[in-house]
Amino acid sequence: MDYRKEFIVKPETPVRLDRIDTRFTALALDNHDIDTRIEKNRARIADQQLRIYAERRHSVLIVLQGLDAAGKDSVVKHIFSAMNPMSCTVTAFKVPTPEEAAHDFLWRHHKRAPASGWVSIFNRSHYEAVLVERVHKLVSKKVWSKRYEMINAFEKLLHRHQTTVIKLFLHISKEEQLRRFKDRLDDPDKRWKISEDDYRERAFWADYMKAYEDALSKTSTGRAPWYVIPSDRKRVRNFVASEIVADTLDELKISRPKPSVDIEMIRKKYHEAQES
Repeated sequence: MDYRKEFIVKPETPVRLDRIDTRFTALALDNHDIDTRIEKNRARIADQQLRIYAERRHSVLIVLQGLDAAGKDSVVKHIFSAMNPMSCTVTAFKVPTPEEAAHDFLWRHHKRAPASGWVSIFNRSHYEAVLVERVHKLVSKKVWSKRYEMINAFEKLLHRHQTTVIKLFLHISKEEQLRRFKDRLDDPDKRWKISEDDYRERAFWADYMKAYEDALSKTSTGRAPWYVIPSDRKRVRNFVASEIVADTLDELKISRPKPSVDIEMIRKKYHEAQES
């Protein structure tokens, strides 16, 4: 199965999140097979990252979006930890600082976009400007409704700079989110993640769904498509996300750069040094 075709948001296509299965019950793999595939995908991702870094022409931006407890941090940990931190950055965008708020909404994100040869991961991203700011009326509709076009232009600019943009929306159900909140309350190691705001935000669930539907449909493009990842089952979420990222990187077809020196001459000098 080509999971990119299965979960892609086709450009200019309306999205109805309530009609998308958050569990992916059609997956015909057992847990052992899923875990095996995830490890193979991690190895593929690590290999491609090395090629990207060695070539220094391409870069990759991975955008992770999702409601609280959807698993953004876990995806970074379980999938992208396979990458070499020497050429990978992870940025979790929080409430803008006074300096950031004084600039246009894309300013702080462009600063963290990947340089040639690098992979950048946005744990929450520039899309917050058409999600939380819209839902909580931090800006007017006249303002946020124009941002979709700006976001598309920003991602088009990245694409022209040889940046591959992969956008993953981690889609969970309202019931599963509540279960995960309870897990955090019950597990001392996870209690630091929970806050009263998590429960207050649930009152805006329908508003967030509408905001996400608009964002997905208006900003999924051929150069920077959105993928809706079923995320109620953590193992399945990690599998699908890793498949999509690994397949996308493989499609870049980046070969290992050829040596810029005379290998035989260096090998000869090595043998001479051994004999001296």
